Order: sequence, then C-alpha cells, then structure tokens
Amino acid sequence: MNSTHEIQFSGPRIVFQERRLPETATLAGYSALIDAYALAVPLPRKLSATGQHHRILEDDAWRILTPRHAPSADLDGHLTFALKYEGVDLAVLKRLFETTGAAAISDIIRRKPTGSYARRIWFLYEWLMPEPLDLPDAEGGRYVPVIDPEQQFATEGETAPRYRVKNNLPGTPEFCPLVFRTPALETFIAMDLPARARAVVADVPRDLLARTSAFLLLKDSRSSYAIEGERPPQDRIQRWGRAIGEAGRQPLDRDELLRLQRIVIGDARFIRLGFRAEGGFVGDHDRETRMPLPDHISARHDDLPALTDGMIAFDQGAARHSDPVVAAAVLAFGFVYIHPFEDGNGRLHRYLIHHVLAERGFNPPGVTFPVSAAILQRIDDYRSVLESYSTRLLPLIAWEPTEKFNIRVLNETGDFYRYFDATPHAEFLYACVQQTIDEDLPAETAFLKNYDAFRARVEALIEMPERTIDLLFRFLQQNDGTLSRRARANEFAALTDAEQKEIETAYQEIFRSDR
Repeated sequence: MNSTHEIQFSGPRIVFQERRLPETATLAGYSALIDAYALAVPLPRKLSATGQHHRILEDDAWRILTPRHAPSADLDGHLTFALKYEGVDLAVLKRLFETTGAAAISDIIRRKPTGSYARRIWFLYEWLMPEPLDLPDAEGGRYVPVIDPEQQFATEGETAPRYRVKNNLPGTPEFCPLVFRTPALETFIAMDLPARARAVVADVPRDLLARTSAFLLLKDSRSSYAIEGERPPQDRIQRWGRAIGEAGRQPLDRDELLRLQRIVIGDARFIRLGFRAEGGFVGDHDRETRMPLPDHISARHDDLPALTDGMIAFDQGAARHSDPVVAAAVLAFGFVYIHPFEDGNGRLHRYLIHHVLAERGFNPPGVTFPVSAAILQRIDDYRSVLESYSTRLLPLIAWEPTEKFNIRVLNETGDFYRYFDATPHAEFLYACVQQTIDEDLPAETAFLKNYDAFRARVEALIEMPERTIDLLFRFLQQNDGTLSRRARANEFAALTDAEQKEIETAYQEIFRSDR
C-alpha cells in the first residue's frame, strides 16, 4: 500500500499515455490519480488538466481548465476535483482504493468529517471495497447525492445515514455502468418518443396495425441475424421473432437467458449451450499459427456468476427507475461486453433492448420497434460504439492462448465489465429508437395501407389470387412501376394490353404519390 506522502504528482506536460493534450497543462482529477498511482484502468473517455491561461479549452479527449481550478497536489485534492468536475468513475475509484489502502482514505474523512465530497468518497470506498473503514458514523453535514444527477444519470436513491448521503447509484457493486448527461441525450429525452409513437399508431386501424407489427417483428429478427453475418432458415427467423414479440413479459433471470439462447441457436449439435466454462473473445485467428487475434476479450468465466447476477439485479431494480432507453443501453451493451455464452450473445444483447423497452411500456402495446434493422443501417456506427470501450479495455487484459486456440485471461478484470462509461451506447441507441419511430413505423404503416389500395384496384379489374397479386406487385416494384417484357411474356401473359396499362397506372398513382 502507498501512503499519501510518498505520492508525487507530476507537473505540466503535453502527452499522457499516448494522448496528446491540446496544450501544455498539468494533470488533474482522474488523469493525475491514474498517473501518480500507476493505475491499470481503462482511461476515461475525457480527461482533465489545468492550463496556464484563464479560459477553458476542450476537445474530444481533454478538458483544460483554468489555473484557479487547480486542485491541491494530493489525494484529497484530486479526488475532490474528479467528483466535482468529472463525475464518478467506479473502475478508477476501485483500483485507486485498492492501491491507497484504507488509511489514506480514512485520513481524508477525519480531516473533513462533515465535508460533502469527503462523505461521498467515504461512501464510495465502502460501497466498492469488502471491508468498511474504522470510522464512527457521520454526525453532521446535509445529505448529498453520491452521483451528481446533473452530471450523470442516477436513480431517486435511498438515504445512507452512516455517511449522510443519498445513494442514487443506478446499480449494485456487481454491475453499475454509468451514463453522462449530454446535450444529445437531453435532446432525445425532450422529444418524448413514446408519445410520438402513440401518435403514429393512434389512427391506424387495428388490423393494419397488427400486420405492421408482424412485419416489423420479422424485419427485426432477420436484421439481428444479418448483423451477425448469418442467414438462417425462415423458421428460425420466425421463432426468434416470436421471442422478441414476447420481450418484457418474463422477468430476467439465468433460466430465462438460457431459454433465449436455446431459441436463438436452434441446432445446437456443435455448440455448447449455457454459460461459458472457459475464456472467450471476439476476433480472428492467425491463418498460419491459429493463434487468437482478439478485438475484444470477454469477461473471465469465473466472474460470470457475479456479473450475471449483477445484470439481473440491475434489470429488476435500477432499470425500472431510470430513463428506459438509457437503461436498455446499459443492460444490453453490458451483456455483450461480458459475452457470457459461446454463441448467441449478439442477438441476445439486442433482445435485451426490446426487453427493457417493452417492460417499461416505452413502445405502444403490440408494437415492436425494429431496432436491429436501424442498427444494421448504422452498422459502422454500431461497431464504433462497441469499440469505444473495447479498444480501451484490450491493452489492460493479460492473456495467453490455450491448446484449443482460445484465450485464458491471467489478471483480475471483472471490474472492467461491471463499471464502464455507457454514454456513447445510450446516444447510439436513442438515435436508433428515434429512427424506428419517426421513419420505420410510419413508413411501414403507409406501405401496407398503399398495398391494400393497390390490391383493391387490381381485384376490381380482374380476378386474381392474393399470391399472384403479390407477385405482380413485386415485378412492378422491381421495374419502377412497369411490367418487364419477361414478366409480360411469362407469368402475366394472360393480361390484355389495357389491363396491363391500368394496373401500371394504379401502381404509379398509389405508390409514387406517397414519395
């Protein structure tokens, strides 16, 4: 353990762990703590420093504050700066507390027993660490929230009298990713997307809405497999679609996750079902040596029981008292980073989005937003969001290849899956949900309404089975509203020239007027 007086905080610099600062500045907050205590943690997405000028400078990776913001060059000063200006980063705090030991944190509390930041630090230490500090309960100081709700999403919280704080952390010590409040997220929330969705379907006849919902459900199921590069048989797509349609009806627990995996895999003759009993990674193998080339390393299988229980507790607790889309992003992306199964993780990860939204009543009854279809359209952004954490996590994982060309993780990594910044994931998911409500749902409803009108026009002209009308429509759709010579000479040779002309006119009037 390191005592406080042994720690030296560095002076001005221009580079920190391969990140170049926008100007020469002195590390502050988390960056200073990571540097001084040599913490092996994923770097926060944005770090802080204090510069030499009386203006704030900010880019994607750094926020340079003024000299008057500079904290005292000690543990207390940088911890207080971090909580005040950078929010709570549980992964950094856990490693920091393990490194400083209890005595250094106790010293901070004893010097400022009623200080709001000292009491927050005290609570976070005992929430994260297995043993409490040898301190009497706080006797003064007004109650303050552990998470600043203006910085990060939090729950209503419960009072913790020992520290005189309100515990509003949106999770448990086993699973508690956090999301920062950003202008983008505030804009999405202000849109009131559930009300928009209800307005879209309000005047849609019940039978048409049922058909729209069925199509969107199938579209989502097909897209979810396509994201994984798979083309399963239609019966598997339909079976998974039915499972998505029932999302939110069953509470999430281990048995439910196992049931869903069996549905999504189908033929499991060559796949081991159930939670992993060995390491796992996402990536490739070297063509010659077959050695793993991981892009993402999954949680150690030893950590899966605690991590899974943490996700379940989040679903049954904090997820029901947080913004639904933010909660869905936290649960779903947390699941995919943990990767608890050998196969099926990606599709189950997207199922969890539907589960949270449906359980919270975010979408209209009977309507499933085709979120996977929106993700498929934004596949590059989706991969970037996944990599926004994986690339920062990968260098911190020590591993070795196994005889089966898998990987074996050699260090403790469980906290990196419990605590991560899910802000990019929440912003991405909100954009996908908005697309499904503002574009996909009204577009599909309008399409089916127009298709019904087209079918009625054809049936008024000539007797034709429904499947033949559908084939006719597809030919017209493929050829910009006219029948091709091949179709005219084969499947629809019985049509007269006048009938052909009237059908083409009907198609063009109905579908082109909708553009």
